[in-house]
Amino acid sequence: MSTLLVRHAQVLATMDDDGTEIPDGGLFVVDGFIEQVGPTADLPDTADEVVDLSGHVVLPGLINTHHHFYQTLTRAVPGAQNVGLFDWLRTLYPIWARLTPQDVQISTQLALSELALSGCTTSSDHQYLFPNGSSLDDQIAGAAAVGLRFHAARGSMSLGESNGGLPPDSVVEDENTILSDTQRVIEAFNDPASGAMTRIVVAPCSPFSVTPEIMRESAALAREYGVHLHTHVAETLDEEQFCIETFGRRPVELMEDLGWVGNDVWYAHGVYINDPEISRMADSGTGVAHCPSSNMRLASGIAPVRRYLASGVRLGLGVDGSASNDGSHLIGEARQAMLLARLDAAPSIEGGRLLTGREALRLATRGSAAVLGRDDIGSLEPNKCADFIAVSLDGLGYAGALHDPVAAVVFAAPTHVDHNYVHGRAVVSDGELVGVELPILVERHNAAAARLVG
Repeated sequence: MSTLLVRHAQVLATMDDDGTEIPDGGLFVVDGFIEQVGPTADLPDTADEVVDLSGHVVLPGLINTHHHFYQTLTRAVPGAQNVGLFDWLRTLYPIWARLTPQDVQISTQLALSELALSGCTTSSDHQYLFPNGSSLDDQIAGAAAVGLRFHAARGSMSLGESNGGLPPDSVVEDENTILSDTQRVIEAFNDPASGAMTRIVVAPCSPFSVTPEIMRESAALAREYGVHLHTHVAETLDEEQFCIETFGRRPVELMEDLGWVGNDVWYAHGVYINDPEISRMADSGTGVAHCPSSNMRLASGIAPVRRYLASGVRLGLGVDGSASNDGSHLIGEARQAMLLARLDAAPSIEGGRLLTGREALRLATRGSAAVLGRDDIGSLEPNKCADFIAVSLDGLGYAGALHDPVAAVVFAAPTHVDHNYVHGRAVVSDGELVGVELPILVERHNAAAARLVG
């Protein structure tokens, strides 16, 4: 049995149902699970590891519900900087077709390292193209070194340009191959247990890159094994028009027809969703990964966050791919979500209420956990996983913001966390990654990026 004692946090925000915040707070952890949470004076005096977090705000680890790790290799690519989604994809697909297994592994480690330093303890990733012998196994191997919980989404594309799809034929797969390999990785890697470090998600890329048949068969496969489903839906106006013109249905209506609704399903983006669709999503339990930075970067639009929350739709945060965000900073994404929701509310400010900093943090913790189907993470409570982050309040960025340290994490300029623990194990300690030699990783990553882009 291993124990961990966290003591003397200036404030510990539990994100429990009551929003409990504990001055001089702490945690007592046994074998990776929280046994006690409360004031330091009420906790045991000793443990195998004792961490004094005086002068820090402690929060549940943040959870990222949508990403494309491999895109860290193609940030700020000329020709993809100032265009919308479809032209952005057309520019980048030929570059991504050169990915090797080593590229996938390196980019996974780089993205997860960046996320860990920004407060993330659990991340999903949507890998939907597998050129040159690469596989989901490469991602899972790369993730192990960093130490974050990982929901690996086995994506797919089957409709190449020759069959009316958007991606080049060189990055699509045969549908039988897709289904058999998806079954293989579920059986090899998915862990359904509480506290699981790795889970598999079934994730065809989008309605314009696979056939309706593969969508239906993927849903059936996922439900046979009890794993979750993920895809891009209603990201842009172009996509909305594509669905109507091609299938005679709006995006959510199409998803309903394909069996892609329910509490085991979440969509990326969900920008172009109307009020009746929001109600139906809430009724079915279907979730959304809100990706504000990417939606702004590609000029896709503003997701109806306020209406999602008011209707009870499960809503979490995603940084999205690092070629449409160009960063993987989850605290920064929570801040962006708060600010963008306020901008969207601007015309009706007089009669409405602005999204608060705590609500943005709740999206990134409890909201994202619900989207991923996890009830063992997202808050600091007994019997939940000891996934937490700590931010020192002594730095320049928090000067003058100590009146409300919890809100300051979102309102102040984004910073790196000082400590990040996953299942009671340090991933970041005193601002440094524990399991990764970052300078070496960055050098290898830059060399791979240079080779890919040319």
